[in-house]
Parts: sequence; structure tokens; C-alpha cells
Amino acid sequence: MNLQSKWITASGDTKDVCPVFRKVWNSSKPVVKAELCLTALGVYEAKLNGKRVSNYVLAPGWTAYDKRLQYQVYDITEMLQEENELRVTVGRGWFSSQMPGWTVSEDRIRRAARPRGIWGGIRLFFADGEEQILPTDDSWSWDYSEVRFSEIYDGETVDARIRPEDWKAAELLEWPQEILIPQEGEEICEMERVSVRQILHTPAGETVLDFGQEVTGYVEFTVDAKAGDRVRILHGEVLDQNGNFYNGNYRSAKAEINYTCRDGVQTYHPSLTYFGFRYLKIEEFPGEVRPEQFSAVVVYSNIRRTGGLKCSDPMVNQLFSNIFWGQKGNFLDVPTDCPQRDERLGWTGDAQVFIKTASYNYDVDKFFRKWLKDMAADQRADGGIGQVIPDYLPEGAPSAAWGDAAVICPWQIYLTYGDREVLEDQFECMKKWVDYITDSTRDPYLWTGGEHFGDWLGLDAPSGSYKGSTREDFIATVFYAHSAELVVKAARVLGKDAGEYEALYENIVKAFRKAFPEYLTQTEHVLAVHFHLAEDPQKAADALADMIEKDGCRIRTGFVGTPYILHVLSEYGHNDLAYTLFLRKKYPSWLFSVEQGATTVWEHWDGIMENGEFWSEDMNSFNHYAYGSVADWVYEKAAGICLQEEYPGFEKVVIRPMPDERLEWLEASIDTRSGKITSKWTHTPEGLRYEIRTEVPAVIEIGGKRIEAAPGDYTFWG
Repeated sequence: MNLQSKWITASGDTKDVCPVFRKVWNSSKPVVKAELCLTALGVYEAKLNGKRVSNYVLAPGWTAYDKRLQYQVYDITEMLQEENELRVTVGRGWFSSQMPGWTVSEDRIRRAARPRGIWGGIRLFFADGEEQILPTDDSWSWDYSEVRFSEIYDGETVDARIRPEDWKAAELLEWPQEILIPQEGEEICEMERVSVRQILHTPAGETVLDFGQEVTGYVEFTVDAKAGDRVRILHGEVLDQNGNFYNGNYRSAKAEINYTCRDGVQTYHPSLTYFGFRYLKIEEFPGEVRPEQFSAVVVYSNIRRTGGLKCSDPMVNQLFSNIFWGQKGNFLDVPTDCPQRDERLGWTGDAQVFIKTASYNYDVDKFFRKWLKDMAADQRADGGIGQVIPDYLPEGAPSAAWGDAAVICPWQIYLTYGDREVLEDQFECMKKWVDYITDSTRDPYLWTGGEHFGDWLGLDAPSGSYKGSTREDFIATVFYAHSAELVVKAARVLGKDAGEYEALYENIVKAFRKAFPEYLTQTEHVLAVHFHLAEDPQKAADALADMIEKDGCRIRTGFVGTPYILHVLSEYGHNDLAYTLFLRKKYPSWLFSVEQGATTVWEHWDGIMENGEFWSEDMNSFNHYAYGSVADWVYEKAAGICLQEEYPGFEKVVIRPMPDERLEWLEASIDTRSGKITSKWTHTPEGLRYEIRTEVPAVIEIGGKRIEAAPGDYTFWG
């Protein structure tokens, strides 16, 4: 957009205080349309004549800022008055915060030193046909805002008594404009509100608000106060085993609100940061703390829910709820690992293991395509993919199963939504990632010698290790093969020559089978079978089942093996064992955390251990979506809604339910781009009843029968 605009910044050192920029103009001439174009180095809140210009919060979002920065265009026609004042307050956001919090690197120092500023302008279209542009330039002014501090990890400090009055001329800032792009991702919005469930008075004498649900966003409160009264609030996910407030697992993130009141009744919520929390500790508050004074504002990307899961077991339904809430809480412009501690990064491994579930639960097409473009922008010169995107850990080595998100994610988005454009956009990035492995391995057609996360948090890990016991070269080679295979498939969809990668894939399979004739762990069995590398997949699946049963039906897999283990068991004749693992309540299991009161999915199977103690403070998130990937097994195996590669976008579907008598009934639905599909089975006194409703052509396979079905409603008995 050509506005003749300049980057502008504060003319003085604002230190921690958030600057507010101002433009005043007169609109006495009739205006038929008015637009505001805006972006910031940081995150901004824009108010025209005292009202927010949009529901978009934390704009302009988080991208690979050095190469891609989104700008937004707002229609402000109905907000205009004769005399107009636009104010834009800018916080550090993701742009110049101290991210990540656990390490100090040259790159973090560089990013934290970046200036805050804005770019944009106001375009006025008059009734007489003339236009006027008010671009950002040194005619704009600035002052210190009432937001005295705002940071992604540490929270926000506001002094409501302050009213900016000492306006100074803004300063022009040399910053590239070629990085500017129109809004690509979903807008971040205030999506829901949650009321206080109860006020707790803990054994330690604390006043704690319990919202009954872990959320991502911020608290809004209303208070009748005197000027100078203070509000101080701390955020936490869980209580300790004594029932006291706890947030040691936030590590260095202070996650606090400090608010100094003005006179009278006032309502406040943070505007330039966010938190992950269920509990609030009220450190200071004028007067009595009443539940109706507070609400939790739930903030996430504006994704539309498309999936539905429910069954006869209340605990399993709570697990389903936890999975959906975990996705909402971590899909805040970037697929983050967690929303609370000093991390909140776009970990590639977490994203790729969860993307299938994510795309069934919600419409995440636009969300992921924007993130994948940031991945391509941040891809390293040698083709490597960072551990997180945007790449705020450039010193970290690319890891198998993490960097493979470059191939797995675009392929899944293509399959779920049926638009080949995502493959066109990402194909070079996909190829370059596979080429990176080829160029960096120690042994041809294997991936050896790299630095990897292994089967992260696998329960078979040696003492003191997070990586599980699965051989890292084994995992790396499996994903090397898988990514090469997906590049071949993508090339065929795009009508490109795939010969080089076809040969590469065949050679990787041969080399893998020679290098790894035996499988040592649950995850090794799972990966070899799931990715079609085992010479005898049935034998390997049977051995996996035997291994699990001999271990007391305990899951030992970590982030790499867990997403596929139930699929392998169900596909190779061990569906009863898959349900045994899925419905298990003792540690380790999906339902163990539910029994502990979880309202989102945990990072560790035993984030709170059986004795009530915490796993650790070091790395213990209670809102971590990766293990929620089990939901795609519920959609695809338990309910039997099977997406077919030859029919992307669910143009035609296979419905093959796999029930179990331990659930009275189960129902799943996916509202696809081609139509809605619902599959339900129920154990009744008359027998097993299947109810299928499909708005797309389907092949229904039930009780050994195979039926070609047109869109419609079907009932079967089996």
C-alpha cells in the first residue's frame, strides 16, 4: 500500500515505558470512506476518539520480523467525528522482549535492543471524489503512556492516573519497508470469557481466584478506588499439594499485573501482553474481592471449530475438552508449546505431531499457512529448519522430527483442506530441508551424526535424560525417509519431476532396513511400522503389543512415538490394547491428568505425580498440546473417519469405525471443506448400532461389508 509513509519512533529514550503516538485531524469535509493502515515494531493498541479500532489484539502478530511484518487495514468510517484523534500505544510484544527467558544469546540481545515504532497512515475518501492521506511522519507526536511496562513474559504495569499531555514531535526511523506484507494470518481476538468459579482462602492465607479452567489471555477487573490505590495480581496454573498458590513452573516469567488506580469506578485489562493461567493470586486490591469484579478474557487466533468428540465416559469427555482448550491456548498466532512460562515459542516438533488433530478440531488452514511462510523465510542458508519458528533459537541445531515440520505440516494442510497452493508455496522449503539432511549426514541414506531431541520425554529415558531410549539415528532416519516420501508425493500433486527424491526414498528404506534390523523400544516399533519401513509390519506390531502387555500395559513413548502408537495397534489387530492404553487411568496415561483435575493437556504424563508433588519446576507446563494428538486416533480409528490421500479435502471419505465395549457410545464429527461427516456407534441391548451422517460421498466399511454411499444418513447393525 503506497501511503508515502515513514517509520516513526519516540524522539527520546522511553526505557520500559510504552510510547503512545498521536495524530489529530479535522474531518469537516464529508467523508464517504476512511481507512487506517497500521503496523508496529512491537505490538500495538490503536484507539480512535477513545475507542479501539478493531477486535484484533496483540497486532500485528508474530512473524519472522526481519523478513516479514504484517500490516493491518481497518475501516474507520463509522468512527469518524469532526475532530479526530488517533492514539497508538506500542509495547515490546514478541518483537523486542527478552525471549526466550532461559538463555542469553547474541541474537536475543540484538532483538531486545530493537526500537519500537509504527508505520501506516489514514486514507480519507471524500464525497466530492477527492482523497487525502495522513501518513506516519514527523508531523505525528508522541508521549509516555500510562503503560509503564509491558513484556510478554513479565506482564504489565499501568498507572491509570497518568494522562499524556506533553506531546513531542515523533522522530523518523530508518527501518526497511520492503518487509511489509498484508495481514496473512488469522487475527488474534478476545474469543470467550470465563467467570470466577470460586474465591479460595488458602492455608497460607492467600486470596486466590479459581476460574475452573486453564485459559490463555488476561483478566479484566472492575474496581471502585481512590487515586493511588494499587492492584497487584500473580498468575498460576495449579495449586500446590497443600492447596496454596503456585507458579514456580513459570521459571523466570514474572507474569504479574501491577495497576495503580485513578479516582472512581474503572475497568482494566492488559492490552499489550497475555498470560496462561487458571488461578490468580490477589496480592493487593482496594476493598473486598468479589467474584463478579473479575472475568478471564480468553484470547487466541480466530480459528473456527470444525471437530466434535464426545462419548459415554465423563472422564474421556474431559480429556476431549482438555485437548480443545489446549489447542486454543497455544494457537495464538503461532503454534506455541505453552502459554505461561518464559518460553511460548513455536516449537516445530510439537506442531508437526499435533497438526492432524489441530486441522480436524479447527479450521487452521490460514493459521498454518502464515506460519509456514515464516518457516520458509527463516530457513537457514544450508536448508536447515530451526527448532522454533520464528527462529528465536538460531544457535540451536536442526533436529529430526522437529525440522521435518517443514514437510509434514504443508502436506497435512493440503490433505485436510484440499488446496494445493500450500504445496506450491512451500515446495522449495520442503526440498531444501531434505537436501539439508542429505548434505549433513555422516552416512549416505541414513541420518547419522546430528544433534536431536530424540523421543523427547520418553518414559524409557535413562536417568537424568529427557530424550527417551530410542536411538537418535533411528528416529532421524525414519523422518528422513518420511520427508523424502512426502516431497515425492507433493511433487506428483504439483506435476513436478520427483525422480531424484523417489530414488532417494528407496535408498533410505534399504539403508534403514540394513542398519536397523531389530527394534529395541516401543517408539522404534511404532515408527518402523507407522512409516512403512518394517519389512514385516505385522510381526513388528505384534512384538510391540507383546512388549506393552509384558510391561503392564504401560506406555513408554515420548513426543515422537506417542502420536502414532494407538494407530499402529488398531491397524494391526490390537484395537483392544489401543483402547486399554487410551482408557487407562493410572500413570502413565491420558486420563491420569484428568483424574488429577487437569483442564488442559500436560507436558509430562506426571506433571503432578501420584504423591501430589510436582515433576519439577524446570520444565513442567500444564498446558502443552502435543499429547493431545491422540484425538486424531479417536477421529480416524475409534470413530473411523478416514481421510484419503487420493481425495484431499475430504472429497470422498472412508468410514470404518472400530468400537470397544468399554465405551457405551462414541461420536465424532468433522466439518470439512467438502461437507460435514459424523460417525457414532452405540452398544444397545439389541446389538451394536452405527449411525453415519455424511455430506460427502463415502465408502462405509462395517461388519465386513463395504458400501459405496452417497451423501445421506445411514444406520447399520453389527
